[in-house]
Amino acid sequence: MLRLRPLAVAVLGLSAFPVSSLVHAETLLGAQTVTAKGYAADTLETPQAVEILQAPAAGGTVAGALLRGKPGLAAQSDGAWGQNPVLRGLKKESVVVMVDGVRMNSAQPQGAIASFLDLGLLERAEVVKGPGSVLYGSGAMGGVVNLITPDVGFSAEEAVGGRVGARFSSVDKGVAGAALLTRSSAHGALVLGVAGRDVDDYRSPDGREDRTGYQSDTLLAKYKHKLSEDLTLRVNLQRHEDEDVWYPGSARTGAGIPKPLGTATIHSPEQRRELYELGVDAKLGEGTLSAELYRQEVFRQIRAFSSAKQRDYVRNDVRFVTDGAKAKYLFPFGADHLLTVGADLWRMRGDPERYIDNNPPAFDNNLRNDPFDKGEIESAGVFVQDEFSLGDTRIVAGARFDRVTGDAERKGMTQTTGLENADNNLSWSLGAIQPLSERLSAYANLGRAYRAADMRERFEDSARGDGYFHVGNPQLDPEVSTSLELGLKRGGAGLRYQLAAFYTRIDDYIAGRVTGAVHPQNGLPFKLTENLDKVTIYGIEGSASMPVGAFVADAGFTWLRGENHQDDEPLFQMPAPELTLGLGQAAERGFWWRAQLRAVAEQDRIATRFSNGTENPTAGFVTADAEFGWRFGKLGAFESAGLAVQLSNLADKRYHEHQTEGVSGNELAAPGRGVALSLNGSF
Repeated sequence: MLRLRPLAVAVLGLSAFPVSSLVHAETLLGAQTVTAKGYAADTLETPQAVEILQAPAAGGTVAGALLRGKPGLAAQSDGAWGQNPVLRGLKKESVVVMVDGVRMNSAQPQGAIASFLDLGLLERAEVVKGPGSVLYGSGAMGGVVNLITPDVGFSAEEAVGGRVGARFSSVDKGVAGAALLTRSSAHGALVLGVAGRDVDDYRSPDGREDRTGYQSDTLLAKYKHKLSEDLTLRVNLQRHEDEDVWYPGSARTGAGIPKPLGTATIHSPEQRRELYELGVDAKLGEGTLSAELYRQEVFRQIRAFSSAKQRDYVRNDVRFVTDGAKAKYLFPFGADHLLTVGADLWRMRGDPERYIDNNPPAFDNNLRNDPFDKGEIESAGVFVQDEFSLGDTRIVAGARFDRVTGDAERKGMTQTTGLENADNNLSWSLGAIQPLSERLSAYANLGRAYRAADMRERFEDSARGDGYFHVGNPQLDPEVSTSLELGLKRGGAGLRYQLAAFYTRIDDYIAGRVTGAVHPQNGLPFKLTENLDKVTIYGIEGSASMPVGAFVADAGFTWLRGENHQDDEPLFQMPAPELTLGLGQAAERGFWWRAQLRAVAEQDRIATRFSNGTENPTAGFVTADAEFGWRFGKLGAFESAGLAVQLSNLADKRYHEHQTEGVSGNELAAPGRGVALSLNGSF
């Protein structure tokens, strides 16, 4: 049978501080992941770099806060709410974001899919870095971010449990809370959750940053019913809603915005995500079949606000609806193989409605001006993955075939022909992990992934909040990446670390090129969506943790480079090198503390030709953070409880991440010095 090493429970970085999960994400090395291989496996047994991030029990922050400062991870932001994952320099289009294994499909120029869920209702986020198209299809070139909500198993006796948490923050005058209730029996398992957040404009060293506040609420309901020992049905229902979300990085004046309108800023008065999923788990022969049917809807009101008119002059309502089905069968084959075979099919539809006021000086004609009509993308794929051993070396190999089609009734305002296109894509991966000692393993992974163009890249001809008139291309070729990763993982007691070096080549890279020409009617500069010849991204990343007397020290670093070979210059908006250093004292009960420094280098490797001079260098910065708290044992009705105080940006440093969206040279400053109090308890 397949030889698997025993589970090595090793904790890296923040995981040495159990109560800090109230505020910060924890990184767990040696824990179980279901995303990397498609089934439960030890992170030390996967031939890829994997991060498992424990979410704060009280919520009160966004998904980008989980990623920032972690090896190989970053976040691209266009405001306080929108935090798009960046994995090894690849942005949201090249990263598959999922919730409970269901991809969160949408096509939106402003905002972030990963922010359509309250972290207070998460159990953890699993991040797999590197090519993941074999299991997850189009878009998984940079990796996969799987946001996983709590689950509960069956129990012989009826049992009730749950958790509650609350967070109060000074920098944004924020109040957040989350509550989960679980109930299990021999035949039923229920999870109910509710979370909410109300934050004001946050304070940076420059003062209060206008329009960075918002409100949100989330509902979660999951139920499993055991029909027999071999058959279980699952239901997963989720609803997240945000109100009054603004994107300050979109604020523009000048070209394309008539002078009587002043400054134009994009905002969303209302937006929501709804998920309806029905699944089944069945034992069939020697294996297990898992299958799901789902519908996911993302609805957004998108408005352009005129500072001079003090009202919206562009009004968009758009709903992206994805219907999907997927199934996989996991079974042993022969004496030494664990096979997974599967298929998935999804179809996303979008039909945005847009009205614009473009009759100066009144600007009140409410003219219909849709960016495209009845867009549709459909993907169908089949895959196979095998895990087996050759001596002491474990091999994970897989292959996948996908067909992705796109079509629309109309592109822009006039084009109705030449819109249909179909791509046939082959993905594969070959990974190996070799034990070097009881605690140390080396691994290698070689893989091919792809990304088909999204709906807006194909069909949209319109002005966007970034100040450009975007022109889509329905005949774009898919991006194809080839990646090599080499790494080391060490678990067990004492020193623990993971180290990875990687190289990725992407052919037919899809990007919007600033041409220098302007639209004859509105004066906006054109940004044409096209395939670049070739880009390469390479780098090295790592993290480590070790006891130092009564304390625990940890560190993490990222260094990467991106090259645009067509323009012979650095790739646009690459994260700067960075280093984090932490020291603290853990405690299962009683007092604990931790302090951290994060140093980010200057980013002066910028794209000048590709961006037409719109990407500017970013200064380096160092921030200091600290947290401390008390972990109680049984307290009243709670089996355990905790209190934590987080001190962020202690020096009140003014800075912004290189991936921050905004007018060049005037990007939104990050939050300044702040204090947050978190409380949680489980019962």
